[in-house]
Amino acid sequence: MNKKELSASGAGDVSLGEEISVHRLGFGAMRLTGEGIWGAPRDRQGALAVLRRAVELDINFIDTADSYGPNVSEELIAEALFPYPAGLVIATKGGWNRPGPNQWTHDATPSHLRKAVEGSLKRLRLDRIDVYQLHIPDPVVSFEASVEALARMRKEGKIRLVALSNVTQEHIERARRIVPIVSVQNRYSFADREWDYVADYCERNEIAFIPWFPLGAGKVAGEVLNRIAQARRASPTQIALAWLLRRSPIMLPIPGTSSIEHLEQNVAAASLRLAEEEYKQLSRVPELVASR
Repeated sequence: MNKKELSASGAGDVSLGEEISVHRLGFGAMRLTGEGIWGAPRDRQGALAVLRRAVELDINFIDTADSYGPNVSEELIAEALFPYPAGLVIATKGGWNRPGPNQWTHDATPSHLRKAVEGSLKRLRLDRIDVYQLHIPDPVVSFEASVEALARMRKEGKIRLVALSNVTQEHIERARRIVPIVSVQNRYSFADREWDYVADYCERNEIAFIPWFPLGAGKVAGEVLNRIAQARRASPTQIALAWLLRRSPIMLPIPGTSSIEHLEQNVAAASLRLAEEEYKQLSRVPELVASR
C-alpha cells in the first residue's frame, strides 16, 4: 500500500456510547515515555512526530493514562496536537500511583480519582475528558465507590463518558448499575484469550472492547502467524491486528509504538482482510498452545 493511501479509516468505525464514533484502529501512547514507563522519552522530538503522524493517518482515538510517565504521555499529546483536530478522541485513565520505574501501586479512592481527573484535564489542556477509564479496580477500595466518583465527575462535566480497564464481567455489570460504560480495556490478542468471555459480553451489549498488548504471541502462534504473513506478504503484527479487527465489530485495537515506521505498518493492517480459513487457523491457536 502506498504511504499516501494509509488510513486508519480502513478498519471501519466503532461507537463509544451514543455520542462518539471513532475509527477501529487507535493509538496507545504508553510507549512514548521513558524506559520502565518512567520519565521522558530519549527522543522527545521523535515521540512528538509519532503522535502527529498518527493523526495524519486518520487515527482519531488516542489512549493514554496519568500513570504513563507519570504524566509524561499526556503532556506529550498536548504538546504535539493541541489545539486538537476536530473529531480526535483522547481517552485517559486513573487509579494507579507510580513510585518508580516499572512500579505500580493501587489507588482508586474517590479523592485520588478526583485529583487524577483534574490533573489530566490540566495536562491535556481540556475542559472535559471525552473518555475516562478506571485503570484497574483497587482491592482495598469499594469498586462502587470508585465508579460513583467517576459518575459524579461526569455529572459535573469534567468527564463525558465513563469506561473501565482490567475488569471482569461482574465488574462491568456492577458499574453499569451506576453509570453507562462505553468501553472496556483488557489484555487480549489472538494468542491470549483469557478475556474472550468479556469481549463477547461487550459485543452483546454494544460496548467497545479495547485490547491492550494486542500483538502478544506465543511460540505456536508465531509459527501460524509467520506462515500466513509470508503468504500474504504482510508482517506478523499486521496479521495479528487483522485477526483482532475480524474478531468482533466492537474491537478497537490500540497498538503503541515510538517508531513512525512501525506506526505506518500498524495502520496498513486497517485495510487487511483475512480469508475465512486464515481467520480460523489463527482462532485455533490458543487450543494448540494449551495442548503443549
